Amino acid sequence: MTRFLYIPDSYRLMILVILIKTGITYGQDTALSCHIIRDSIQDKSYMIPYGLTGKKINTPFNVKIIDDKGNPVAGYPVAFTILSEPVASSGAFVENDTVYTNTKGKAGTFLHLGSTPGDYLVAARICYLSDSDTIVYKATARKKSWILLLIAGFLGGLAFFLFGIKMLSDGLQKSAGEQLYNVIERLTNNRFKSFLVGILITVMVQSSSATTVMLVSFVNSRLMQFTQTVGIILGAAVGGTITAQIIAFRIADYALLIIGLGFLPYMLLKNPKYRDISFAIMGFGMIFFGMHVMSQAMEPMQSMKEFIALLLILENPFLGILAGVLLTAIIQSSCAFVGILIILASQHLLTLTAAIPLIIGASLGTSITAIIASLGLSRESKQVALTHTLFKTTGAIIMVWFIPQLVDLVEIISPHTAAGSASHSFSPATMARQIANAYTVYNFVIALLFLPFTRQFANLVTRLLPVREEKVIMLKTWYLDANLLRTPTMALAVARQEILRMIQSTHRMTEDIIIPFIEKKSDKITSIKEREIEINFLRDKINAYLIQISRQDIESRLIEEVFAMMYTVNEFEQIGDIVSSGLCEKALWWINAGFSFSPKGKEEIQNFHFKTLKLLYYAYGVFRETNRDKAKKMKSKYQDFRNMYIDFEKQHYQRLKEEVEESLDSSKTHLEVITSFKNIGSHATNIARIMLKK
Repeated sequence: MTRFLYIPDSYRLMILVILIKTGITYGQDTALSCHIIRDSIQDKSYMIPYGLTGKKINTPFNVKIIDDKGNPVAGYPVAFTILSEPVASSGAFVENDTVYTNTKGKAGTFLHLGSTPGDYLVAARICYLSDSDTIVYKATARKKSWILLLIAGFLGGLAFFLFGIKMLSDGLQKSAGEQLYNVIERLTNNRFKSFLVGILITVMVQSSSATTVMLVSFVNSRLMQFTQTVGIILGAAVGGTITAQIIAFRIADYALLIIGLGFLPYMLLKNPKYRDISFAIMGFGMIFFGMHVMSQAMEPMQSMKEFIALLLILENPFLGILAGVLLTAIIQSSCAFVGILIILASQHLLTLTAAIPLIIGASLGTSITAIIASLGLSRESKQVALTHTLFKTTGAIIMVWFIPQLVDLVEIISPHTAAGSASHSFSPATMARQIANAYTVYNFVIALLFLPFTRQFANLVTRLLPVREEKVIMLKTWYLDANLLRTPTMALAVARQEILRMIQSTHRMTEDIIIPFIEKKSDKITSIKEREIEINFLRDKINAYLIQISRQDIESRLIEEVFAMMYTVNEFEQIGDIVSSGLCEKALWWINAGFSFSPKGKEEIQNFHFKTLKLLYYAYGVFRETNRDKAKKMKSKYQDFRNMYIDFEKQHYQRLKEEVEESLDSSKTHLEVITSFKNIGSHATNIARIMLKK
């Protein structure tokens, strides 16, 4: 290697040009033929160097000069020039615009960023060599508050995203609530039908967690049996992946348009059903807008080595699953978490291999939501939560050993689009679709594994968590569930069940009240008084629940149904008052009075009591079935009932006229008892009158 004496740079460049043009060796023994190549961290990763505005970037821009044989060439000058910078930026410069290669053929410099955030391009080329290649480097300047902006953007975007999912779910539940209830009403014990129903319900409510919580509420409210839920739970897991598939379409550019299209009918239309659909459309647009905001906020993470290193750690399956469980438990939505994974993968921050353990963890994390929902509820409700947890846990234990095969399968079935950069094998759209497909395939495989064994799973859960004979607590609602208020149709269904329970208690009170008058025994008085306390309790709880339903934005027909139910509650509460206050007090007096009814009078009271009970039973059926034909029949039956009362009253006065001794002594009590029964029948018939008015 030839050695040179020190020559000032200005003269050295002039000599270099002469030597190059005359073919004389410069720094090597052969004729000059050199190439410039990259020699920086950017060759090893896709991370773009960044720094704060007005500050120097710590990562140098390095190049290397080699000859035709690939050997490094020393002593060559390399020029570094700023090609472009953000508009209105000032103060940007490279520390050394001309740098000579060292003995390893390397030369480099540092960039001082300008005053404006954005991208800066720096070019490097061999000085005075007209056919030299040019290498362009990119660096990003960020505001001093960029970390705060990143956190704010991510949290704000996540808020839009989660709120959009809630809007979409609420809108669909309200608009499809009646159909949802009809689907559940027609459930059979066929596991495959239940599986399809689970998919359908979850597509309608847009959340597998919401479906599971709904099942917990249905079982707790006695609308369903635990065994009916097993197939639905498996279907819910598959149905929940539909949202992820929609998210993977990445139509963020149209997010605001979708929100606008939903907002206009929501503001202009008065029909609650159309408003609910519009609300769901706004939620759909909000999901993509939130994803766009999160995606923009997280762009700086692409050049954070620490963040990239953390994501690479998550390729460890067990750490990935743990992270997925914890994060899903925090945000209470596996779909939302998968949406975040889609964003990370789209920016090439997350590989499919690292994403699948997170997806398994997210699926497992949804069981926490079901467990929380079942706390404090019936044992059958806890069985639903346990079944969901067992499915998810067993599935995770099985599938964690097949992650490489799952990766291969997802890559095969996903459409492939080449990325714009040679550094990446797949485009952002492909990465997004792969994450969504992985989520769908995983849950579908788990469903296929367990679907043939739903009956065995149900038996296992019953053994692990058997239903015990629970002591009936008088002052407790059996059916009302605050979780169902989001779906007014469902809430009205459980309110109807609670009212039917109230009617049954009233019927038993009326049935028992005859005993003190006929047999002169007081043992039924205590139970009647206890039932009156229960009826008053139910009246308050049911009315409060119905008021909560009425305060929501619901259709006028549902509002009418709410007030009809409140009217029904009031009618039967008044029946309870007639029995517990009026008749009970009269019965206590009668037991100790020493009088008795005449044989004919006793027979009349028993017959009229029987007719009263029949009217109560008929009212129960009219309310349960909401049958207008039955309501009309009941009104005609009440006319016969009222005519019977008039006849019995006449017959009693006739006995008084004939001076029958027992009739004289019991006259007042006799008339009060049959009048009370007549009033009970009138209140019961009001249920039919309410229905016919509707």
